[in-house]
Amino acid sequence: MPDPVLIPARPGAIYRKQPRRSSSMSGDDHYLPLALINILGIAGIVVWHLQGPSRPTGRLIVQILFFAGMSLVLYAGGIAPQQPDDVYTEGFAALLSKSARVLWWTHLAWTIIGLIHIYVRLNRKPREAHLILDMAVAVIYLGVALSVMGFVFGMPVASLVTTSGVVALILGLALQNTLGDVFSGIALTLGKAYAIGDWVQLSDGTAGRVTETNWRSTNLLTAANNIVVLPNSMLARQGLTSLSRPDETHQITLGVRFAAVQSPRLIEEAMRSVLQASTRIVQDPPPAVALKSIDAIAIDVELQFRVASLAVGTLAKNEIIDLIHGHRKADGLSLALPAQSLVFVPAPQATIVRL
Repeated sequence: MPDPVLIPARPGAIYRKQPRRSSSMSGDDHYLPLALINILGIAGIVVWHLQGPSRPTGRLIVQILFFAGMSLVLYAGGIAPQQPDDVYTEGFAALLSKSARVLWWTHLAWTIIGLIHIYVRLNRKPREAHLILDMAVAVIYLGVALSVMGFVFGMPVASLVTTSGVVALILGLALQNTLGDVFSGIALTLGKAYAIGDWVQLSDGTAGRVTETNWRSTNLLTAANNIVVLPNSMLARQGLTSLSRPDETHQITLGVRFAAVQSPRLIEEAMRSVLQASTRIVQDPPPAVALKSIDAIAIDVELQFRVASLAVGTLAKNEIIDLIHGHRKADGLSLALPAQSLVFVPAPQATIVRL
């Protein structure tokens, strides 16, 4: 029972006893807001799950509405979520107070993460930005967890951070290779050297389309329909050529040897007709015919043309070869033997016969 205090009824009168107001009575006006915050927090979680992952915008609206409602109730009730509750310290009321604060901090994290997801989707680069997104989500959850431990449960956050730093140092030494892959993946993502769907070629000759990037590795789909898994640290150390930048078009060169008995101008005009007749190559920029060299045996010609994407390169090359064969017959051109197949035999020495 509260200690009684003596107060005078009027000057000169005898003191009478009156009970002191209990501190718990001053916190009774917080009980209803705390209960309402718990109801809103649980209802927000249920509605959020009912929305489903296929409706990210609807989920974000639900998160914002319920978080705004919880924040309004906190403000109206004069409750500070960043301060420990010194009114309700035990019993069901203390559980209600802590759960309300935990739900508020949780909804705060979800609202921020939802805004980040919507921002990434509006930029239309959700797949290649997921490494940065995962890192941001991890930082947000870590910050909210430390806030809950410090502001709700009154734990010494400074000691926790110090202990976590020591543990992180030990884990860092034990996981050097894994962390190297992680930070290399972050660096490649920030540098935007490639994107999902790009064709890339490494300095060791490996080439393929980027199908997935994650914390540890990058997956390439090769022309042979094989998946090559490259650790991000190894990928960052190699020279990388993007075959999809600045656009998807890709240049192909095709060499042809004609017999030197024909006129170079005639050969050039015939090859231009071949390139103009093709339906699988890009005509803008226009293809080119380069006369590389000439000798007593052959004229080396190089056809330079572009295709819309690397995926149709083989089909375009096959079409060009077929057109060359048809125009060769029509224009009376003769192909020359490959230079590697020519064998020079010295002429036999003349024999002198004396009579």
